[in-house]
Amino acid sequence: MAIKTAIIGLGIMGRRLLGQMLVHDGFDVVALWDPNAAACAEAADMAPGATIAASAEAAIGAADLVYLACPPGPRKAYALHAAAAGKAVFLEKPLGVDVAESEDLVAQLAHHGTPAAVNFTQAASVAMTGTVGAADSGAMGNLAGADIVVTYAAWPRAWQKAADWLRFRDEGGMTREVISHFLFFSERLLGPLQVVTAHPSYPDDPALCETHLLARLETKAGLPVTIMASVGGAQPDRQELTIKGSKQSRRITDFYVDWMSDGGDFTPASPRPDDARVSSLQLQLDELVKCVAGQPNRLATPAEALRVQKLVESMLRGQP
Repeated sequence: MAIKTAIIGLGIMGRRLLGQMLVHDGFDVVALWDPNAAACAEAADMAPGATIAASAEAAIGAADLVYLACPPGPRKAYALHAAAAGKAVFLEKPLGVDVAESEDLVAQLAHHGTPAAVNFTQAASVAMTGTVGAADSGAMGNLAGADIVVTYAAWPRAWQKAADWLRFRDEGGMTREVISHFLFFSERLLGPLQVVTAHPSYPDDPALCETHLLARLETKAGLPVTIMASVGGAQPDRQELTIKGSKQSRRITDFYVDWMSDGGDFTPASPRPDDARVSSLQLQLDELVKCVAGQPNRLATPAEALRVQKLVESMLRGQP
């Protein structure tokens, strides 16, 4: 049977996954909630069979799975309310912005024993599956580290501006929203990382989020992950992760498009679907069905998300 699902937070991410759930036979979206009436109306147009709940708690009560696409601030309270009621929980990333609060969240989710995962959207993607497979088979040779390059003309990007919180230092910024995905991907290939140096730059307005980040992280064995991120200037978006090997390197651009090189130009590593994002989100939902059923799956665990959060918050504070 399809999983009765509630979505709390109906901004761009909530509506994006709502659209994919509506065409996936594993989910029955029964309840929606957001404090913004316009967001509720837009989601209701997409899913006329779902109820706009009177409160987040009412939405949670109507479902067996709760997808939390709200900003980080209220996410812990909703997640624990759902878990205490025996509901499965699917959290948007970042897991949180306060490390101590997130440590407590992860511990309580484990105590409740409810299925729980975090939406790092590359977890089940063809790009990650192919790269992990190439590394495990030895096709990449000895892994040598990773490079992460992220550049934007402006932050938030035009399609994100309705989510005004993304521009503020308290919860937003490209490091939490974008670079976190690539740190998760890097740890899946290279193992746990630690921050060696990190140099964020901020605007004069102390309320606003970072505009630049230069950082170096390392595995326990000393494999480096370097990060260069910047905002400003007339340019297209660039979102690029390169996992380097002695025989072959893999590059993922725009989150889902995978490339390979044996020293020459990067060439496609796999056939490209008509819409790589849609394909990856459907694969993600396939794994979410397994997660709710208590089966092994490829989704990010809360513990993995907590490790990424610790890296992110350390870099945002700066490390000399």
